[in-house]
Amino acid sequence: MKKILFFFLGCLPFVFTSCNNSTESSTASAPPASNSMAEKNLAASRIVTDAFRSGDASKIDSAVAADFVDHTDRGDMGRDSLKKMIAEIHKEFPDMKTDVIREVADDDYVFSLMHFTGTSNGQMGMPKGPYDMHAVQVVRFKDGKAVEHWEYMQPEEMMKMMPPPPPAGKK
Repeated sequence: MKKILFFFLGCLPFVFTSCNNSTESSTASAPPASNSMAEKNLAASRIVTDAFRSGDASKIDSAVAADFVDHTDRGDMGRDSLKKMIAEIHKEFPDMKTDVIREVADDDYVFSLMHFTGTSNGQMGMPKGPYDMHAVQVVRFKDGKAVEHWEYMQPEEMMKMMPPPPPAGKK
């Protein structure tokens, strides 16, 4: 179960690269990208975000390269894993909300400071109930498609999402 939780934590911030085109709130966003490649990178990020919101991964191939690598603490994950996670996350967190606090893009990267909230139904190893966390994510792009992803989250926020340890003396 911990592997599933950490995979979720690794993918969720990538998913929420941007939500400026949605009806959900964004507290702040970067000014429009100054060049077409940066704009293309932001558009690709929004495709991924929309896929996680809807549960529909049909457009992922247009935004994520076939050799995409999500660098996680459990090892590297690929595009097929991302597609599978989209459906799982959408079911596990049907009310998730995302705020883009700040987003910066250039020809090679999109950097995002994210805030996301919702309620877990407890099926992916996370305790049932609300979650509230912040993450910084870095996505590298090539030719307008995501090729690598890293996410950074405060340990305190990750620990709030972990199931409580079993009572002392029980294994």
